[in-house]
Amino acid sequence: MNADYIIVGAGSGGSAVAYRLAEAGHSVVVIEYGGSDAGPFINMPGALSYPMNMKRYDWGMSSEPEPGLGGRRLVTPRGKVIGGSSSINGMVYVRGHAKDYDHWEEQGAEGWGFSDVLPYFKRMESWHGGSDAGGGEDWRGHDGPLHVSRGARENPLFNAFIEAGQQAGYPVTRDYNGQQQEGFGAMEATIWNGQRWSAAKAYLKPAIRTGRVRIERGLAARVHIEDGRATGVVMSDGRILTAGREVVLAASSLNTPKILMLSGIGPAQHLREHGIKVIADRPGVGSNLQDHLELYLQFATIDPISLFRYWNLWGKAYVGAKWLLSKTGPGASNQFESCGFIRSAAGIDYPDIQYHFLPIAVRYDGQAVAEGHGFQTHVGPMRSKSRGTVRLRSTDPADNPVIRFNYMSHPDDWTEFRTAIRLTREIIAQPAMAKFVKHEIQPGAAVQSDDELDAFIREHAESAYHPCGTARMGRRDDPDAVVDGQGRVIGVEGLRVADSSVFPRITNGNLNGPSIMTGEKMADHILGKDPLPASNLEPWINPDWATAQR
Repeated sequence: MNADYIIVGAGSGGSAVAYRLAEAGHSVVVIEYGGSDAGPFINMPGALSYPMNMKRYDWGMSSEPEPGLGGRRLVTPRGKVIGGSSSINGMVYVRGHAKDYDHWEEQGAEGWGFSDVLPYFKRMESWHGGSDAGGGEDWRGHDGPLHVSRGARENPLFNAFIEAGQQAGYPVTRDYNGQQQEGFGAMEATIWNGQRWSAAKAYLKPAIRTGRVRIERGLAARVHIEDGRATGVVMSDGRILTAGREVVLAASSLNTPKILMLSGIGPAQHLREHGIKVIADRPGVGSNLQDHLELYLQFATIDPISLFRYWNLWGKAYVGAKWLLSKTGPGASNQFESCGFIRSAAGIDYPDIQYHFLPIAVRYDGQAVAEGHGFQTHVGPMRSKSRGTVRLRSTDPADNPVIRFNYMSHPDDWTEFRTAIRLTREIIAQPAMAKFVKHEIQPGAAVQSDDELDAFIREHAESAYHPCGTARMGRRDDPDAVVDGQGRVIGVEGLRVADSSVFPRITNGNLNGPSIMTGEKMADHILGKDPLPASNLEPWINPDWATAQR
């Protein structure tokens, strides 16, 4: 079985690469272990809590016991389906802050500064921001494969949250994905015509329709390497798929490093412990693991205005039927329709706390509702200094890797989280929100001291499901870098990585947008094209950042 290119993983990065390689006339085989994305659980935005908890669609990974979180194991959903995690995620669309990418470049990811990546964000987008979003023409894309839209914000709590942020002294931003991330405003989502718009819909299926891309079902065991060059992929059943030009790994920041290590690329000592012949000693493989942790701060409302009214058999039946018949109603939204990005202290030059606002008090996995009508803010620090690892459990490619995030292992994490809780309470106490609030459900008004807050964080912090960084980009002479600025694995020819593994540092916000952008840009590098012309647009930085928190 031969093709010009073999891509491992039909997720956000891999789908974008496949689309662009097919567009250029190349034959592509995409290896995907998961199955179809058909059906309402994936396609109905309001059903987002279901697919990430279904074995059919999720790899079923979890962390090792996390010492900083009282020994809890945190689930780590990754999409096992075409579209990858873009088919099971919360559909929130965040590019990240301009300074995230400038930091990437400072860390040795040449050609990945904000001025370099903005043209790729624009190329991938079809933006439906609406007239209230102003100023988007220069900053946003209008004819790309990925539809990005905003919710209707019909529930009064959405706009009340934005207004409360303004009353607390923070800016309002008309488009956090445009010139100004900092502030409160409408949240954006990969939803179009009331349906999830995953990487499978945006990229993979159109690529397959060209006749140049085909999906090969199965489990990739390792990269086939001959004389220092990747020539194909060995499947778990022993088949070898041959690539005429290159192999591209886009299997997620948890499975990509696993495949690299099974292929003999990684920390030499760890590979030897598993009896794997070392082809390239790259200690950075599986290191530098990062994620966003968040808390759900929950509040009960005085009036029955939240989504709790649908939290019963009849309500869910109504929402499902309305969506099936018309692709409208509560099921047509992920219900993350307003948000905020703020700085936790003076002297921090761009936001380091993110808010998702949800007009119901419920666990992210949909397993438990708090206590009747309420709302919650998902809040957490954006740039934890903690770093973790992904390591092999065995040489069996069917075994999930050993995942250690080392959450909350840096003392600054605790300070930042406490600050996030206290700033949130102050925002919810503003008149625009306070008029709706009956009482604080979680953590509860009695939880005030540092020790009390720390205990709450230890028990209740949850992953936002944004793992990244395990095969980071850097200069070729950097011993901890795994790939160079063109995604080429250092020490092996003909092998690239094109997913969130390559992020030197986690970006501000949800990672699906940056992961797709990575696939878009890597495709140009694979094709040997000149990068898109750099942008000269200047992002907004709060002029008082050095002296004021807001």
